[in-house]
Formats: sequence, structure tokens, C-alpha cells
Amino acid sequence: MLRVLAVMRRYVPLVSLVVFVAFIVAGLSLDEFRAVVVNAITICLSCIGIG
Repeated sequence: MLRVLAVMRRYVPLVSLVVFVAFIVAGLSLDEFRAVVVNAITICLSCIGIG
């Protein structure tokens, strides 16, 4: 049991990093960053009362 926990503690951060990088690459390849930036600008402008 302790050996399994040691292995999990070693590989969970690496697997998480790979998954997050895959999500970032998928978002960039689907051109989602533009939608995020447009929504962020709209929200910021509405917060300060311009948009």
C-alpha cells in the first residue's frame, strides 16, 4: 500500500501537467483563445461602466 502511494505521489503531478498541456493545445488549435479574450474585454469594460 505504501509503495502504491509513493508511485502515485510521484506520477500524479506529471500526469496532471500532461493533461493541462493537452487542454491548452486543444484550446489553441480550436481558436478558443480569441473567444476568451473577447469575453474578458467585454466583462472588464462593463465592470468599469464603459461597455
